[in-house]
Amino acid sequence: MYPLNRNRRLRTNEAVRSLVRETAITPDDFIVPLFVVEGKNLKEEIASMPGYYRMSLDLLKMEIKELWNLGLKSVLLFVKVPEKLKDNAGTEALNTDGLMQRAIKTVKEAVPEMLVMTDVALDPYSSYGHDGIVAEGKIINNDTTAVLAEMGLSHAKAGADILAPSDMMDGRIFEIRSLLEDEGFHETGIMSYSAKYASAFYGPFRDALDSAPVDADNIPKNKKTYQMDPANRDEAIRETLMDIEEGADIVMVKPGLCYLDIVRDIRNAVNVPVAVYQVSGEYAMIKAASQKGWLDHDAVVLEQLTAIKRAGATMIASYFAKEAVKLIS
Repeated sequence: MYPLNRNRRLRTNEAVRSLVRETAITPDDFIVPLFVVEGKNLKEEIASMPGYYRMSLDLLKMEIKELWNLGLKSVLLFVKVPEKLKDNAGTEALNTDGLMQRAIKTVKEAVPEMLVMTDVALDPYSSYGHDGIVAEGKIINNDTTAVLAEMGLSHAKAGADILAPSDMMDGRIFEIRSLLEDEGFHETGIMSYSAKYASAFYGPFRDALDSAPVDADNIPKNKKTYQMDPANRDEAIRETLMDIEEGADIVMVKPGLCYLDIVRDIRNAVNVPVAVYQVSGEYAMIKAASQKGWLDHDAVVLEQLTAIKRAGATMIASYFAKEAVKLIS
């Protein structure tokens, strides 16, 4: 009791604060999302994500080497697919010489030890901007999961270490895991977007890949029939446990900051690693506010990342990864 116990004794200076600190951010905590485009010597800044870029494969190779030298050992690849290659069935996703497949090989050529994770979803390949095949105004679940499994297998054959299905179709983890096992890819991991919410924070990401749902008759205007309702909490546990039963090695909560209660709930409920995606909207808000002089950019970045890890994240996919490791070093 006070005055025998004074909590402020352990806050006196930075030395003691760092000694008793419960949560620390290290380079090992990060997954670096990367956007890839066709072409050569292309580095296109994403307007709604200041300081973040789409890169051609030649520059991707340089980026991978820089990340590795910073101590960042894991990347998550996304591709911007040319409009002419998009259709409702995601046909280009299965192209063995497609951009994603070549991007995987490029990373492995640059740094063989780099852990390569790949986005497994149809929206970058879809002429309608949806994560699934569209028919009669609905997203068709089972036809979609069959394509996703073939897509994941294609990534594994190209050298991907971990597949990251981000679509939220029912049963897709089982379909992907079963096909991988049948084809002998027993060591290829799956990081499932298990609790992915129908969030309003994804806008800049969709700008980056030109993957927003199209505004057309008889096409769903949003992704609410497959991504989770932001009002729901218990459902996240059910989704996550089902994915683990189906073969997921890592589970993910997306977005991050608004869903820290979900992160903690899932961390308490499962015995597998829990990833959290600090999404594009979270990145954009910090950049915009700091550019206005309303926030201390570096302090807010580290505070948010610390909060995500403190909530229970084993790893964090973040567009701030490069900046963060420079700050903590």
